[in-house]
Amino acid sequence: MAARSEHTTVFSDSSSTHISGCRSSSFSSTSSIFSLFSHTAEAASTSSCPIMISSSKRISHHDNIHEHVFGWLEAMRASSPRTTNFLVNDELNNSIHDEARCQYIDWVAKHPSALCMFDEIMKMAIGKQVIVFLDYDGTLSPIVEDPDCAFMSDEMRDTVKKVAACFPTAIITGRNRDKVFEFVRLAELYYAGSHGMDIMGPAESCNGITADGGKVIDSKGNEVVFFQPASEYLPLMDEVCAMLKERARHYSGARVDHNKFCVTLHFRCVKEKDWLPLAEEVQTILECFPELSLTQGRKVLELRPSIEWHKGKALEFLLKSLGLDNSADVLPVYIGDDRTDEDAFNVLRERGIGCSILVSKVAKETCAAFSLQDPTEVMEFLQHLVRWRATTL
Repeated sequence: MAARSEHTTVFSDSSSTHISGCRSSSFSSTSSIFSLFSHTAEAASTSSCPIMISSSKRISHHDNIHEHVFGWLEAMRASSPRTTNFLVNDELNNSIHDEARCQYIDWVAKHPSALCMFDEIMKMAIGKQVIVFLDYDGTLSPIVEDPDCAFMSDEMRDTVKKVAACFPTAIITGRNRDKVFEFVRLAELYYAGSHGMDIMGPAESCNGITADGGKVIDSKGNEVVFFQPASEYLPLMDEVCAMLKERARHYSGARVDHNKFCVTLHFRCVKEKDWLPLAEEVQTILECFPELSLTQGRKVLELRPSIEWHKGKALEFLLKSLGLDNSADVLPVYIGDDRTDEDAFNVLRERGIGCSILVSKVAKETCAAFSLQDPTEVMEFLQHLVRWRATTL
């Protein structure tokens, strides 16, 4: 079993039982989930790491469940882009826009555009092996209401294909690995689904880099890199997904995705008046499964195994698999838009190597050094990267 996440508490009592679809354990009362959020919900948009709450942080019988769930929702709202309320007067809208614009200008001064800084970034790449890591939603494709319609453009696909011909390239996403492959359809890439808990890619990349360790033969007889640190949790995630789908079907617009090693509940199309009761359903399930943790994203709540694994760990695994983890002659470039990408940004910052780029049109607290506004700018940056490679051959 992979190591437990630092967000969980390990209890000595192992007399866990399964009753009426819930696993219950005996342990003493701990501080409430709301107490953890009470000082973070307001500042969630300025947190440098995604918030993860273990179900081992149990609710006291004297606490109000609404308070705990409210904390989740506030953190989720804070991690989602703000939209203009056209029901208020124009003067107030203008004031909100002016304030946001000023904040963004100040933010870009701290996290300059990777396009404007491209030449400076490439100075770091001279004489080094560049390896490219990409998120999918909001990075290679736009954020859309229907996750099944988050298609990347043909031009973006062609650009990513050219990048992969120049450098080892990986997509690290919260989505199911098979689903994101359906969108991208490029076999030469490495794919890490479920926030890095489901990794597969070619044993030898198209640019000649050979992977070492963790190889299996796929259904087509090809040798591939394969790693699933949470494989033993698959039956549990199937059970949790079924439970959440049953409860979510009573809420119009709610959508539950089984992303293999994480179960994602989408709030984007749910009326805000239903957010609280729907989130309470998640709370109930979390209470039943002490093996799980909860994270917030852009109008999503996710349940996943409480193990010490995330996008940053997936980045490190791929670097090691490609024989590049201990090399001073490597420049990892990581581009992502989500709070979960902060784990990867933080790894690069701690290692003192690499180029981290956050995709955002609004000011956000981040570990990333640079920024891009949207997938269009991401594509432009990647095209610059391909042209730069051609000049160094």
